[in-house]
Amino acid sequence: MSTAAAPSRPGQVLADLLPSPKLSASLERGGAPTRVRDVALVLGGAALTGVAAQIAVPVPGSPVPVTGQTFAALLVGTALGARRGFLSIAVYALAGVAGMPWFAQGGSGAAAPSFGYVLGMLLAVTVVGALARRGADRSVLRTAGTMLLGEALIYAVGVPYLALATGMTLGQAVAAGLVPFLVGDALKAALAMGALPTAWKLATRRD
Repeated sequence: MSTAAAPSRPGQVLADLLPSPKLSASLERGGAPTRVRDVALVLGGAALTGVAAQIAVPVPGSPVPVTGQTFAALLVGTALGARRGFLSIAVYALAGVAGMPWFAQGGSGAAAPSFGYVLGMLLAVTVVGALARRGADRSVLRTAGTMLLGEALIYAVGVPYLALATGMTLGQAVAAGLVPFLVGDALKAALAMGALPTAWKLATRRD
């Protein structure tokens, strides 16, 4: 008897291989199991990003710490797809603005100089999620390119926001909010290069 998930189809992301919860037959006809699964995935993605944001290391001379939140957000986008990924980060952002202390280092609100990176994640997860539906997370090289593009989009919003929020020049914001993180981002891309294609192989394997 096979215990593996059904084989993937073009246009799927990893989350599409998860089974829907069992509900009554009348609810199933209305598509409720899929909606329940999607809500759970969206909330789970937001929670994962919030937990990862607490893995934070201060950077001397920069108001932005090294955290796990960008990596988690990009994984959420690729695994859930553009729509669910965007909703996950939107829930994360809105809850944080409302006072939930799950931004980097237990922060909340939109006043932090690093909030621009959260806004950048909304754009990044949408793009990487759309690319994932085109198979961009199923091979090592395409996964690396997808992750690096997502990170670039986060910085494209986060660095100018940092400059505006702190009064830095754009050059100073690049030095404080981009350069110290390049090595770490390369390592995150390398980790994703191994993790995502491997997840696809495991999810579609039949015994």
